[in-house]
Amino acid sequence: MKILHLSDTHGCHHRLGQLPYTDVVVHSGDFTMNGSQSEAIDFLNWFCDLPHRHKIFICGNHDECLYGANIDGLDNNVHYLCNSGIEIEGVRFYGVPMFMGDCITDRQTRNYERIPQDTDVLITHCPAYGILDVDDNIHYGSEEILSKLSAVRPKAHLFGHIHVQHGLTTVDGTIFSNGAIMNIDYTNLNSPAVIEI
Repeated sequence: MKILHLSDTHGCHHRLGQLPYTDVVVHSGDFTMNGSQSEAIDFLNWFCDLPHRHKIFICGNHDECLYGANIDGLDNNVHYLCNSGIEIEGVRFYGVPMFMGDCITDRQTRNYERIPQDTDVLITHCPAYGILDVDDNIHYGSEEILSKLSAVRPKAHLFGHIHVQHGLTTVDGTIFSNGAIMNIDYTNLNSPAVIEI
């Protein structure tokens, strides 16, 4: 299965142009800049129109307008994962968003604890601690995610959030993809990653 990974487009999705065709496209959050409903609707219209057979997205810390939202009317092949999962062609995807209302309480810890052991592709907005998570010599990744990854050992972990660390690496058999499309100062776009599992 080929997966196109996007993250942190911050309202600039229309600038991406022709994207590589893959079986699944995943957006791991921060598709808006200001978190407005109009930005989210514009992104969803664009995302739903992509030609990929399956489309999955989660929310990032900029996408607060969808906190607690029940998104109706999506096409059958478009999946919003909010502490939930979906199986596509035998591959189990699970998504954990990054809403600030959860992060300042213990709810985010509970969200990470509920990641299923049989997850093949974990989608979070936040990186795991120590993996493509450094900005200005500070590790911004989550130790809770890192701990969960060592127990679950998924085939891939897709995330974003730390723009300066866009890229791919493999650790202990897991592919890690920081798909942040916007660069550090929000002026240029990085190329999206294609992952094969």
